[in-house]
Formats: sequence, C-alpha cells, structure tokens
Amino acid sequence: MRSVAYAKLWERHGEAYTTALCAVFVAAGWFASRAGVGLVGTNALYLLGYVLGGYRQAIEGTRTLVKDRELDVDLLMVVAAIGAAAIGYWFDGALLIFIFASSGTLEGYAGARTKRDIEALMALHPEDALVVRDGREERVRADTLGVSDTVLVRPGERIAADGRVVEGFSAVNQAAITGESIAVDRGPGDEVFAGTINGHGALRVTVTRPGGDTLLARMVKLVEDARERRPPAQLFIERFERTYAKVVVIGAILVVALPSLAGWWTFRQALYRAMIFLVVASPCALAASMMPTLLSALSNGARNGILFKGSAFIEALGRVRAMAFDKTGTVTAGRPVVTDVLSFSVAADDELLAIAAGVERLSEHPLARSIVAEAERRNLAVVAASDLQAIPGEGAHATVGGQRWSIGKSSLFGTVSNEISTRQHGLEADGKTVVLIGDGRAQGLIALRDTIRPRAREAIHALVDLGIRPMVLLTGDTRETAAAIGRELGIVEIHAGLLPEDKVSVVQELTRRCGQVAMVGDGVNDAPALASSTVGIAMGVTGTDVALETADIVLTTDELEKIAYAVALGRRALRVVKQNLVLALGMMVVLVGSDLLGWITLPWGVVGHEGSTLLVTLNGLRLLRSSKR
Repeated sequence: MRSVAYAKLWERHGEAYTTALCAVFVAAGWFASRAGVGLVGTNALYLLGYVLGGYRQAIEGTRTLVKDRELDVDLLMVVAAIGAAAIGYWFDGALLIFIFASSGTLEGYAGARTKRDIEALMALHPEDALVVRDGREERVRADTLGVSDTVLVRPGERIAADGRVVEGFSAVNQAAITGESIAVDRGPGDEVFAGTINGHGALRVTVTRPGGDTLLARMVKLVEDARERRPPAQLFIERFERTYAKVVVIGAILVVALPSLAGWWTFRQALYRAMIFLVVASPCALAASMMPTLLSALSNGARNGILFKGSAFIEALGRVRAMAFDKTGTVTAGRPVVTDVLSFSVAADDELLAIAAGVERLSEHPLARSIVAEAERRNLAVVAASDLQAIPGEGAHATVGGQRWSIGKSSLFGTVSNEISTRQHGLEADGKTVVLIGDGRAQGLIALRDTIRPRAREAIHALVDLGIRPMVLLTGDTRETAAAIGRELGIVEIHAGLLPEDKVSVVQELTRRCGQVAMVGDGVNDAPALASSTVGIAMGVTGTDVALETADIVLTTDELEKIAYAVALGRRALRVVKQNLVLALGMMVVLVGSDLLGWITLPWGVVGHEGSTLLVTLNGLRLLRSSKR
C-alpha cells in the first residue's frame, strides 16, 4: 500500500521534485566553484543538475524529432545547454536547464486537467435504485433503468433517474441541478432529476430518460467537452515554439557555415560564434518575461484570498470584458431567511411568529427551519405544538396552546381577505416565498427570501468601474426572484428558470457577443458553465467539490469584492508581461546582432543574456506588492 501511495505521489509531483533537485545541484555547483573546488567536482554537480532538470526535455524533444519530425524548444534548450558546457560554460547551461525545467513544471501544474471534477459529478448519480416490477421491489443498477420503469425513492435518498412523480409528495433538494435555493415540493405529475435528494416523503417515479441520457449525464458530457477544447492562445504558443526552434537551429548552422565558407572567419571562430548565438538566442529572457510576473501575481492573489489554478488564468482574467454570476450561493447566501412577518389580526407580529415556529419546529422543511431560526433570533417564547398533521405540498396543521393552527399555502384556508391576498402578491412579486398562518382563517403571513451577500452590490459596482460590461445574472429560480435580486445588485441582464445546459448556452452566447467572459458560481449545476467560460470562478467556502475542481479561480474567503481585485491584478500582469517581452526581444536582437558583428565574447553574451533575464524577472516581481487597482 505504501509503495502504491509513493507511486501516486511521484506521478503527481515527480517533475517538481526533479526540478527542485536540479536547483539544489546548480546552486551547489556555483558555490563549489566559488570555494575553489576543482573543475571535475564542480562540473559533476552541474552535470547532475543537467540530468535531473533536462532529462524530460531531452526525451520529449527527441521523441518529437523522431516521431513528428519537428524541432521544438525542448530540444533547442538541451542543445544550447550542452553547447554552453562544451565550451566551458557549465553554470550558464545548467541555469538555462533549471529555468526551462521550472517553466515546464509550472505549466504542467497549470495545464493538467484531472478527471476529479468528472468523477465528482458521477458520484452524485446513485449506483443502484429500488425498482418496482410486477408488484415486487427489486434493487438494480441505476444504469440499467429503462424508460417507463417505476422507481421507489425513500426519504433522504438520491433520485436515480430523470422521471415524473406518479405517487407521493415530498420536498426535493434540486440545488445540484437547477441551483434553486429552496427545496421544491414535488407531487404526482412533477418532473424530478437524477442526482437530486428526496426530502421527507416517499416517491414513486416513472423513468422518462435512460441512465446515459439523464440531465446529470449531460452535465458530465458538457464538462468533458469544455475540457477537451484547447484555447487559441495555447495553439499559437505551440506553433510559435516550433517555428522559433527551427529558426534558431538554422541560424546556428548558418553562423557556422557561411562565414567560414566565405573566409570571413575560421571554422573555429565560426563555431565559437554559433555557440554564442545559441546562448544569446535561447528564450530564457522570454520565459522569464512571463513566469516570474505571473508567479508574483499568483502569490499576490493567494495572500488576498484569490487562488489561481494556473498562471494562464491570470492573463485570461485580465482580458475578460463580461461576467456572468450564478445567483444562489454566489451573490446570495444560499439559504432562505425571514424578511417579513405581518399580522392582520389582534395578535402582534412576534406572537404570530412564535406560533408559526411552534408548528414548524416539528418539520424538517427548509422554510420551517428558517422560521424557527428567526423566532430564536428574536428570543421569542415558542410554545410546543402537538398533533401535527402535514399536508404534502401544502403545509401543516397543529395544536398550539389548545388552539388549532394552520401554516402553509393559501389553499389551506377557506377564504383569504383581499388585504392579505394583495400583500401576498406584492411580496411574491419581489421574489419572496410567502406562507400564511391562521386558525381556520388566514390571520397573517410570513415572507422568506434568499438574501444577497454582504458587499455584493459594492463588488458588482467595482467591476463595472473596471469596464466589465455586461454583468449577467443566471439562475434556476423564478423570474420574479431573479429580478428582485438583480434590482438590489444593479444587474440588468437576467436569465431565470435555467437548467445547467441553458447556463452553458447563455455563457456561449455572451462569449460570441463580448469575446472574453468570466463565470462565477458555486454549485454542481454551475460546473458546465464554469468550464465553458473563458475563466471560471468558484466560491471556495460554500462551493461544491465539482465547482471547485472545474473552476480556474477560487475565492478562498467567498468575498465577491475580491473578483474586482483579481481582474485588476490580471490587467497589471498583462501590462508587465508586455513590457518584459519588449525588453527581452529588444535585448535578444541587440545581442544576436553584436554576436554576428563580432563585437561580443561568450562571457559578455552570457552576461547580456542573463542580465536581460534578471531585469525582466525583477520587473515581474513588482507584482508581489498588493495594490487596490
């Protein structure tokens, strides 16, 4: 078992370990040379650094050359490092290997897409189901269910297939699929989805989609498709590397051949100039133009509660021009709270709330728990209820203080006064869920709603100030609820009643319209949209495992205002990278020109090359400093 664990650890982090050891031996060689250790001992240390840091690049570059007949930067770096060592500059070659190995390691971590997000989605799907056939209950594998099968779902179980309820009433938690913040009542004729959680009542469900075509299965496919798409920037970089490697190799050959054949230099002089060319034309400064900058931004973000899963996402976030937000659990707290308690009788509001809490204390419904929590918050004396009679999908009756009370939908009461009905409709238009309470006739109402996160409005305004437009709100909730939240946040473009695939469609349409789009979410149902966006941002505290794995950026403190900071940080990183690229390319042109004109020696070529690398590195390290913008 221990050997298996070590093997998995090496598989995940082996490249990082060898790169770290490469750094150790390169540093040891440098100190040994300063301490007067002989060339054999010093070069042996450098050689270990070469092997540890460069063997992957050597194998990969050779494989690409033999299999694809293509020169790439991996092989170019190895050749340049060996060339430097061949003419006595072991440290420079070893440093080149280490820088390139570090870049490859970091890119590997940034670009590696594991299957954990897919596995987390699949884990939501039950492995088996209790199917009713010929009057008998039989436990079968969920993936064998067919259309028209009848499945019995007990309280607390996950529903194994998409279907329609044919018998029973219950509150079903659909947050994983639709993102609805409150469990929805389901009864005969209502649709339910695989992966959702049944509440307090047993349900009989007729399967309408086979296991491979459930909504959850389609979510998995959406995430897989999004992961397989390679961004245009990555394809451009790969093409550039192949072209760059060919140009440098051809250039080195020409530097050896042409001057010696023309009689300008001797063959030895031409070979010396070619080695200088390989050193000064190597892309160390170009690599350093990006990696120290982006690593500094990564560190800056981590200190400020922003976890970038890779350096590429810093750059991508800096280019974002539009942003979509999931509602439930992202811009809102994700749980209903009591917003209004209104009495239309002689009883005071608090008295009515205490009675409601007495009835609801016996229930496990999310709304009931919220009503009890509000009564406790107000320190009300709650009288225990008795003789509870739950009416599935409607509400409940119970005896409190010797009197029979009802709480729930208006259908529980014979007549509802115009005053109460008007107020109820007004609250529902504001996106609130309303329950009535009375002793045979409605005497008052309690309104509940998922509330926005603290400082969410300020976070949206900060993004607008940065030029992020449009801002879009996506939700599986009703249009009224979404519109009410949108008004509070200042978001105009709202899409409500969405399933996961609908969110993907909205994000894709937004991408066609605006170019670079970020998606912010927290739930399983947000995973496909997070994967389809240019940059996916997940809430780190309340977010589900699937959202956290799928997203490119995680807010470790769930503070929405950090998004504006992250966007500003990405834009600063882009500016610094552009500065560094101009400096690195400019120095490379100067050094290559000086080499061809015979103005510099190899030591000065190395000084110029490493000096430009140091300059762009120091410029990138400026991003370690925090900034408000």
